Order: sequence, then structure tokens, then C-alpha cells
Amino acid sequence: MQARMKQPVFLIPDALKAMQALSKSAEGRGVPATTMALVHMRISQINGCAVCLDLHNRPEFFAKDTDARTLAVAAWRDAPFFTDAERAALALAEAVTRLADRPDPVTDEVWAEAVRHYDEPALAALLLAIASVNVWNRLNVATRQVAGVLKG
Repeated sequence: MQARMKQPVFLIPDALKAMQALSKSAEGRGVPATTMALVHMRISQINGCAVCLDLHNRPEFFAKDTDARTLAVAAWRDAPFFTDAERAALALAEAVTRLADRPDPVTDEVWAEAVRHYDEPALAALLLAIASVNVWNRLNVATRQVAGVLKG
């Protein structure tokens, strides 16, 4: 496999700084790191981003998680390994990632469940993280970045 081009953020340094700042801004705002890691993985599965799936399967993302949870995140609705708060975050992540799939992509039910588990700063962090992962995925998929070899 060969990438179509260098990862765009490595060609435009200000973009790399901005993307890193956006990603970092969502940290420590009331959403556990393990939940964020599950959300990152699920979004990358939906978008078919091998680069991000490779990165999010590394121990630094799931150091406190179990193999059963990381392997089952694609089937989170049917797996008993996730808390209600994680399920709410995963449902929101899927809805925001798949905006064009339905007329009302982020339903009131999905939003209400997220609000039940997260306050506004945490919801803001979750939404920023979801948006950030989607941007990374789209850049990697469009340019066919190769998992395991992404370099600046």
C-alpha cells in the first residue's frame, strides 16, 4: 500500500497545530479517557480509518481497558461490557458521525441520554472530540494513509 500524498496536516504545519490543539482541548473536561478512547475507536471503525484504528488499539489508549471491551466496541449495543454513560457517548458519536444517514441524525432520545450522563462542558468536550476524530479520519481515508507508517 502507498499513500496518495503526505498527510495534509504535515504539509500545512498550522493545520497540525490546530488539530492537535482541538484534540487536546477535549481532554480532562468530564469525559473519562477510556470513554474517549472507545468513542475514537468506534468513529474510526465507522469511517474505515485504518490509521486511527491502529493508533487507538495501542496500549496508551486502552491501558486501563480490557481486550473484551476494545474488541466489542463495534457491537456495543449488544455487548454487556459498557456502562450507560459509555453507551450514551457511543450513541452520540455514531449519530454525529453519520449525519447524512437519516433525516434527524441526532435524535432527541440520543441527546437526552447524553445529557443524562454528561454536563454541558463534558458534552462540549465529547462533541469536539467526535468532530476531531472525524476530521482525522477523513484526511487519512481520502489520502489513503497507511496504518503503522504515518510520519511527519
